[in-house]
Amino acid sequence: MPFRYFVKQLLLPPGILLLLLLLAWCLRRSRPRLASFCFALGLGGFWLMSLPVVVQWSASLLEREPPLALEEWVTLGQRADAIVVLGSGRERGDLAWGEDQPTGVGLERQRYAARLAKASGLPILTSGGLHYGTPPTEAKLMADSLHDDFGVTVRWQEGRSRTTWENAQLSAEVLLPAGIKRVVLVTQAWHMPRAVWSFRKAGFEVVPAPMGFLGTDDNGKPLGGWMPEINAIWRSGQLINEAVGQVGYSLFY
Repeated sequence: MPFRYFVKQLLLPPGILLLLLLLAWCLRRSRPRLASFCFALGLGGFWLMSLPVVVQWSASLLEREPPLALEEWVTLGQRADAIVVLGSGRERGDLAWGEDQPTGVGLERQRYAARLAKASGLPILTSGGLHYGTPPTEAKLMADSLHDDFGVTVRWQEGRSRTTWENAQLSAEVLLPAGIKRVVLVTQAWHMPRAVWSFRKAGFEVVPAPMGFLGTDDNGKPLGGWMPEINAIWRSGQLINEAVGQVGYSLFY
């Protein structure tokens, strides 16, 4: 398992917040003021991550690409030559299926890509490599699911990438030699800015097709989104991971 996986889990929530709470416990007698500060940061971080209103505000900063209008779906063939769907991990060894399956996030992407493909007639490439070296690739999992669950046959599979940057670079190795430079890019709205940036760096003209928006209106939620929710913690984690990813890409690529 890659060393960077452990570093990432420790330095990003909830790992860093748990470390702060552990540090607060260890310092409670020797350094009570510092312990109180660490405890406030750790507990306060969990509380902020649990608030839907914080998720909405954070998502508004990351979800910068607007959704495609429904009437645009049928005209995508005039603006692009293929649809690229990015992988999002896998569910390992689901007992109901007896084998690995695409994640819920991945299925959302596949469903949207399938609708776009049926409306526009564009072919699809799935992009995603092995999960810690365990076959099959994410690209194959998505391709099989698109065929079996959504009735769409995938034309290309890019099965070596491990990151968004590699999604773009390795998809370019498949598509650019075939003369395909204009792509419709399907991924979550909060992930789209980094994905678009990566694919443009790889030489593509990109039509963003974001979905799975998290920055939805919280007026219908209890207390206007100020009531803690367990689902908000997961969403906050995704947004924090993406924000850190954008900073990292701007520094290293």
